[in-house]
Amino acid sequence: QVQLVESGGGSVQPGGSLRLSCAASGFSLDKYDIGWFRQAPGKEREGVSCISSSTGNTHYADSVKGRFTISRDNVKNIVYLQMNSLRPEDTAIYYCATGNFDNIATMNLAVTLDTIDYWGQGIQVTVSS
Repeated sequence: QVQLVESGGGSVQPGGSLRLSCAASGFSLDKYDIGWFRQAPGKEREGVSCISSSTGNTHYADSVKGRFTISRDNVKNIVYLQMNSLRPEDTAIYYCATGNFDNIATMNLAVTLDTIDYWGQGIQVTVSS
């Protein structure tokens, strides 16, 4: 059974850090493109970062470049999102997901076309003073 389970969310003050984890079961993460998405209240779900299964290349939305880092542990079958210098506008529910995407544009297209293979259940990140 394929499953993605996120953890590591919570509340933090502006400028703080969090590390999200996405544990995969039922398949090997290194065989799939995997990414982090987020959805803020009243906004559409958007791609934040992804890592390519074939090249290991990483991609980031402009809004998080230089602050967020995606990584993958193939032994533990976990993908991480290290989030530094968090801002109130980063407040959202964060989801990990697999699909056929290799950059932010194709991540967002996959959401629009509903072609994501599997979603995690989502985890809340709140940045507030």
